[in-house]
Amino acid sequence: MDKTSIHGMWSSRLMFILAATGSAVGLGNIWRFPYMASDNGGGAFVLVYLACIAIVGLPILIAEILIGRHGRVSPVNTLRGLAKESGTSRNWVAIGWLGIVAGILILSFYSVVAGWTLHYAWLYLKQLFGGAAITDPGATFTSLLSNPFELTFWHGLFMLLTVAVVALGVEHGLERAVRFLMPALFLMLLILVAYGFTTGHVGEAAAFLFRPDWSKIDGNVFLRAMGQAFFTLSLGMCAMMTYGAYLPRSGISIPRVGAAVALTDTAVALLAGMAIFPLVIAFGLDPAGGGPGLIFNSLPLAFNEMPFGIVYGLLFFGLLSVAAWTSSISLLEPATAFLVEKYGMASRKRAALSIAVLCWALGLLSVLSLNVWSDVRILDRDIMTFIEFIANDLMLPLGGMLIALFTGWALNNTILREQLSEMPEALFTAWRWLLRIVAPALVLVVLLRALA
Repeated sequence: MDKTSIHGMWSSRLMFILAATGSAVGLGNIWRFPYMASDNGGGAFVLVYLACIAIVGLPILIAEILIGRHGRVSPVNTLRGLAKESGTSRNWVAIGWLGIVAGILILSFYSVVAGWTLHYAWLYLKQLFGGAAITDPGATFTSLLSNPFELTFWHGLFMLLTVAVVALGVEHGLERAVRFLMPALFLMLLILVAYGFTTGHVGEAAAFLFRPDWSKIDGNVFLRAMGQAFFTLSLGMCAMMTYGAYLPRSGISIPRVGAAVALTDTAVALLAGMAIFPLVIAFGLDPAGGGPGLIFNSLPLAFNEMPFGIVYGLLFFGLLSVAAWTSSISLLEPATAFLVEKYGMASRKRAALSIAVLCWALGLLSVLSLNVWSDVRILDRDIMTFIEFIANDLMLPLGGMLIALFTGWALNNTILREQLSEMPEALFTAWRWLLRIVAPALVLVVLLRALA
């Protein structure tokens, strides 16, 4: 009989897909992927990226969900149980610890950046009711980053929003949140895309993003596409493993829900490009490498000049805030689930708050690195960038590679076939060899490139 998680279960396949997509869709989808596509061969990059999703991202995603659904507990306890069940080394439990620590580190600085989006949403909300306009976006952004007290406030508010969801559990917290937040995210994105059509530059934006330029495709572009394919699906931090623990067995195919998450995540990233780049072209803005430079310095200039720009700005930064919120929930859940299992069901609120306070305190290092400690360098990086490097560039690829190797080589074949009973034998064999050889090798290349 199928086990039930003590933390609760998703009520349907759709709820899992919404939650997993919410975990995958983050700030990087909206402010990084569109620029990467436009600057690295357009449609050619998108095709390479989709190929990387197929041979690296999706196989590891399926593995994470499978491990979670069989174990039904937190990543640490799931891996401990599966290692025992498969008669293999107990050291594989390190994958769970690695994922939890990576999630805590990522949430610590991710919450700081997400606080910027809340701050800007607030600025545009005030403008809607007669507040001062953002006439000099560069100065506004610099002023925010130089003020540790304001950064700490928005960082703290974002952590409160995150812990408020996770503390309520799967059914009353996570599921209720994604039931509202993900449709809201899709609606805001579609409204922004529809507005982009009114600029008269949609054709140019589409060409900018999707016209294939194979001359730009080289080894470096392939590595960028592979890195993006890996990171965009929230792999290696055990978030998908944790969400998989709450996935019902009956009538739900792991490969199908995994493919749905991967395709929806990609669609959101491409739609974000169609929301942003018509404005970039219409107002002659400099994409500036995507990222914060485009979002906080360039786009507000367009919002000042366009009709209904204040409403657009509010919707846009609301979209960013929601994308960050759904991702942060999945970062906090694995550690919370582990503490609940260790100290009992009654401690979920205390467990979630304890991890949130730890992330908030660690986030103060990132806050101060933007101003008071801006001169402090670790390996030629500021503190925030160093934490991001350790977690994103080193721990996540290492975790993803170990998940692939554990599933491909150590996990009992009976468990795999039980969880993937609907997968044809030939496809199952291909998937397992992708995990055994291809995916670990390619992720290792990404890891070594980060260390170079």
